Amino acid sequence: QVQLVESGGGLVQPGGSLRLSCAVSGYTLDYYGIGWFRQAPGKEREEISCIHIIDGATEYAEPVKGRFAISSDNAKNTVYLQMSSLKAEDTGVYYCAARSTPVWDRWGQGTQVTVSS
Repeated sequence: QVQLVESGGGLVQPGGSLRLSCAVSGYTLDYYGIGWFRQAPGKEREEISCIHIIDGATEYAEPVKGRFAISSDNAKNTVYLQMSSLKAEDTGVYYCAARSTPVWDRWGQGTQVTVSS
């Protein structure tokens, strides 16, 4: 089984930056993708970025393109989400997830990000 643990959330002012980390452990050989999702208050959870572990290919949702960057350190089994130019609408609980099929089937517990002055 794969376990994921997010960290790095917190309170930041608009325009600020945060880096989230997703530590991946367990049997990871079958998993090829790690994604970041967020859920804002009163809204459904949305996928915002993902990375293919083998070839490093990345994808971003339109609201975060140009502001967020996903990366992986395979030696540390950690995936990062560097968030810059943060806006109030980026507030929410951020989750990382893993997949071995097109379905995201392993999830972390989430980390809160609050963008407020």
